[in-house]
Amino acid sequence: MAGLGEHEENAQTVVEDPPQDTPVPAPAEEEKPERPYSIYSTREKWFIVAIASVAGIFSPLTANIYFPAIPTIANAFHKSVELINLTVTVYMVLQGVSPMFWGTLADRTGRRPIFLACLLTLCLACIGIALTPTSDYWLLMLLRCLQAAGSASTIALGAGVIGDIATPSERGGFFGLYSLGPMVGPCLGPVLGGALADSLGWRSIFWFLCIGSAVCFASMLAFLPETLRSLVGDGSIVPSAIYRPWIPLVGQGRKDSSVSRPPPRPFTNPLRLFIHLDVLTLLIFNAIVYAVFYAITTTISTLFIEVYPFLNETDVGLCFLAVGGGMLIGSVMTGKLLDHDYKRIKERMIKRAEANPENCLKPEDAVKEEHFPIERARLRTMPVYLGIFIVCCAGYGWCLQERANLGVTLVLQIIIGYTVVSVMNIIQTLLVDLMPSQSSSVTACNNLVRCTTGAVLVSVIDLILNALRPGWTYVLLAGVCLVTAPLIWVAMWIGPKCRAKRRARTVS
Repeated sequence: MAGLGEHEENAQTVVEDPPQDTPVPAPAEEEKPERPYSIYSTREKWFIVAIASVAGIFSPLTANIYFPAIPTIANAFHKSVELINLTVTVYMVLQGVSPMFWGTLADRTGRRPIFLACLLTLCLACIGIALTPTSDYWLLMLLRCLQAAGSASTIALGAGVIGDIATPSERGGFFGLYSLGPMVGPCLGPVLGGALADSLGWRSIFWFLCIGSAVCFASMLAFLPETLRSLVGDGSIVPSAIYRPWIPLVGQGRKDSSVSRPPPRPFTNPLRLFIHLDVLTLLIFNAIVYAVFYAITTTISTLFIEVYPFLNETDVGLCFLAVGGGMLIGSVMTGKLLDHDYKRIKERMIKRAEANPENCLKPEDAVKEEHFPIERARLRTMPVYLGIFIVCCAGYGWCLQERANLGVTLVLQIIIGYTVVSVMNIIQTLLVDLMPSQSSSVTACNNLVRCTTGAVLVSVIDLILNALRPGWTYVLLAGVCLVTAPLIWVAMWIGPKCRAKRRARTVS
């Protein structure tokens, strides 16, 4: 600060005896340190994301825990398995549609109250199903719709929370932790469902979900702060009582009631996100990979019982742990690699700007949104993950057709789980990077497109398997993924142009 002191002394000298008609320079002001993106410490951010991750378990768990009990429920309601499967279909439809409503509402009214509303809806729907008379099939169908409406939106809401509190340089790691919750559901759901249905009856499944969602509801009511930036800014603005946790463990001492609240954002139709070409490209690519993966998981039970007749239903349920374990490992590893790639490209751009001082781009401007190649930072490793997924998908089909050793098939499942969750985490992180102010809405759009595509493929996968057998079926699905691979480079190419157009519209 010596230079600044000398400047002030010169300014005082000029003030004592200024020349005629010479303006007196104003004393220099110290630069204020840049305000952090969020008031929460790194440990507090991990705590908030962990709570959201637990809530995210319920969307896939509620869907997958139901599968082993379908024959039992069909007998109890005196309906065919096909009619009970309709409850799965309506669940998937609501799973794709409901986040469009809840996610958009959360982007406007807040994350915390919508989280609580979703979990309360899920809890009450589970109580209803557990008490449903076996003569009322229509009520089972209706309550399954309410289950989906309550549980499916938690994933979009959690993504919104991460967009609120995390900078792009740390979002990858947070999404890695956050996706652990949604990945546990497909991993443990079939195992828990089969064990509960066999030992305590099919109604115990829904009492279990009721208790779990009630505990999560109470935890969020007690500990989760509001994070929506249009309500609390960087977290320092004190919101109204409904937005405050009962036991405030995070952000203590950093709230400031004197800070003015940002003006409310106008309602934005989430369907308008589909007109952004870069967003649409990513949604289509992710949906196709997800649909292929969902086709693999939904056929595990039938194919394994046929190919490995020595397995009973409990053994088949345990086989789901292989793909689930791969997804758990992939969630953690991909998050760290995303953050590493971001920091690496950021440092490279800063060094490049410092090495060329005549360049109009200053080092501090090199990492701003309009200059930073976020698509390249996120999608750099995508071809590797996709290539491994395609090879393993084709190999998995032929292992089943040739009745290869069970261990080989399970190892391929682990690799498939690892690579597919890496693909989904990368796309989800990039979507939030592109639309940070609509993070819940863009996540809901992602959920809508991939669930719809997955439902279509699942509805015809048995027909394809019967016609082509497992080997050529999964070669066909791997080929579909290969055809969509150029969308990765399309997204890298058009991404900066699309972002520039959005900035221009915002400024105008």
